[in-house]
Amino acid sequence: MSALFEKLTQSKKNQIILFIAYVFLTGAGLFLLPDSTIAFLLLLFSILILYYLNFNLRAKWVTGIVILAAIVPFIASHSDSYQTYMEVGTLVGIYCAMALGLNIVVGFAGLLDLGFIAFFAVGAYSYAIFASGQASKFMPFGHYPLPGGTFWIFIIVGACVAAIFGILLGIPVLRVRGDYLAIVTLGFGEIIRILLNNMDHPINITNGSMGIASITPPNFFGISIGSSSQFYYIAFGIFLVVIYVVRKLENSKLGRSWKAVRDNEIAAQAMGIPLVKTKLAAFAIGASFSGMMGVVFAAKQMFVDATSFTYLESTMVLVMVILGGMGSVPGVILGAAVVIILRTQVLTNISNWLSSMSTDYGISIPPALSPEKMQLLIFGLLLIIFALYRTQGLIPHKNRKVDVELLKKESEKAALAREKATSGGTES
Repeated sequence: MSALFEKLTQSKKNQIILFIAYVFLTGAGLFLLPDSTIAFLLLLFSILILYYLNFNLRAKWVTGIVILAAIVPFIASHSDSYQTYMEVGTLVGIYCAMALGLNIVVGFAGLLDLGFIAFFAVGAYSYAIFASGQASKFMPFGHYPLPGGTFWIFIIVGACVAAIFGILLGIPVLRVRGDYLAIVTLGFGEIIRILLNNMDHPINITNGSMGIASITPPNFFGISIGSSSQFYYIAFGIFLVVIYVVRKLENSKLGRSWKAVRDNEIAAQAMGIPLVKTKLAAFAIGASFSGMMGVVFAAKQMFVDATSFTYLESTMVLVMVILGGMGSVPGVILGAAVVIILRTQVLTNISNWLSSMSTDYGISIPPALSPEKMQLLIFGLLLIIFALYRTQGLIPHKNRKVDVELLKKESEKAALAREKATSGGTES
């Protein structure tokens, strides 16, 4: 049986047929069982299957985008749980972009950051203050709240403000490494949260512990955006941009500099890599992704307060990176998706099922043992298991393969070109 399956999957044509059949069957399952979480998750699982198929990279991208942007929303729209599914998709997009930003800092540059949620908070408050009446309490000019069309500008503003805060964090910790760096970044995250929670006097900037409510929802050419299905496409679009930027950075000169600093800081400095600029670039770029998604979060929730940006959230984003595989872009995306789906769908549904068992069959289950309330224990056990048996994460990082012979030929051609140029200059 295994030999037959291996023979079927060796052919690219057979892979295409089997993949289309899987998407069709899981899509039909979600259509026939519209409120089934299992059917929804099985359809999403096709993205992971697509990653391991022997398709052209561009074909994988196009197929994945079609599944996530068209097939999943269309089939889910026939369900009463449509907005719930899209809410999960939106959260996955937000946290995937944040995890990719933290992956730059932790996975690429090797700088352990335990206060990453602070940049998310800065982006959220940058939009919330000006998209509500809060700005009128301390701004002597302008009319507030700003219209919903400014949301698209504030995505860039949130990224820039978060990048500035990332640089401000990076400057004092350039000489700090390892555990000390983790302690400093943890303190930075807590300082930002406490500041946001207390900046209601003497000037009321953030409205303190009361938070900022009635945030203006975004609009697109006069169309108001307020439902989870609409925010799903915003989060998905920003997520695609983030992936593109991260992939380009990973194999760029700056990306190689980050990895050199991560592997051996002294050797990297000896090779001429500027440590200050390299580390600050990691903090700034990683923070900017978190700031953008903070703006989306504030617009979606229409309310922000400091309780949404605790140390626990920073830890959760770090869990996504470690679980997926530090330095691995597809691994981090998978890790973020697994953690969010576990939190919002799987554990919640198991808790509801146990509650119904208690009601229907009289099986008494203590509330303290509800899976929804044991999230930290479950994620802690997952980390321990992965630390023991799969240290590199769900999808380990793979270094880019370099064709040595091609590099030798290119260097020889470059040497010949320099010799010709030198001899030509000498003759003249």
